[in-house]
Parts: sequence; C-alpha cells; structure tokens
Amino acid sequence: MNRKLYLKFVEAGVEGIIDLYWETAPKTCEALWGALSAPITVTTSHAIFSGPEIMMGLPKEAQNFDPTSLPPENQTILPEPGELLWFYQPKNFFKIDPDEFWEIGMFYAAGGRTFGPTGWIPCTYFGRMNEGLEKVAEQCRLIRKEGIKTVELGRKS
Repeated sequence: MNRKLYLKFVEAGVEGIIDLYWETAPKTCEALWGALSAPITVTTSHAIFSGPEIMMGLPKEAQNFDPTSLPPENQTILPEPGELLWFYQPKNFFKIDPDEFWEIGMFYAAGGRTFGPTGWIPCTYFGRMNEGLEKVAEQCRLIRKEGIKTVELGRKS
C-alpha cells in the first residue's frame, strides 16, 4: 500500500511526509488511517520522559476505533529519528496522570526512548517521516523554548 500521512506545523507552514509501516503494523495503520479520514488539528507539546519526542492527542472526533482491540505491533523502546508511535493510556493507567489518553508521538532526533513515569513502555511504531524531517525537527526543537504549537495531521493525497 502506498497510503501516506503528512504532519504540518500550521503557523510555520512546515510539512513532512510519513510512510506507514503497513507490513509490520497493519492493524494500527488501518485504525489510524480510518481515524484520519478528515485531517486533525491539535496542539503538540514536548515529551517529558522520552527525549526528542513531540506528543499529540487524538481528538474525540477522530476516536472512531476501539484502542484496546489493537494488538502490540512493531514495538520497541528505542525509536529511530522520524518514527511515529501509537500509545493508548486507559483511565488510571499512571498514578500521576489518571486521564485516558490517545497518543500519537513523533521522535525527531536520535537518543529517544519510550520511557515514562513507570519505566520502559514498549509502543507500537506505525510510520516514519522520510520527507521533510529536518525542517519539522527544527519546529519540534522550538517547542521546548516557545511552548506548544499547532499541528495538522492527515492523509497525504
């Protein structure tokens, strides 16, 4: 399959193209492809525990699948630059954050790891940004200095 996604920093007009891991994370790719039938616009923040990662919550209007039905696929704790992860946090999963969270994260540089308040957390990696990563990474780094930014995530036509 040649279906791809894009991630765009709205204010800066900077965009990257994401190749999906259809062969190694097919169920996750299918679920997120369906969730992104219309582009989403979300605020993104910088990760606290995992290093060079930005985090985006999947908004309610895109939560059109059962996250507990997705199997672990293509999991690791040591992502490559440009890789995107899927992580579902059910209510009361973490002591310090009792909220439910549907997370899409992207690692923009080397040295990342999926480490959280309870330790190592294997996550499903469903794609990798192979076009535009350098300029997207610049925007990701600015989040640490300037705060949250608006991102659009959707299907590449």
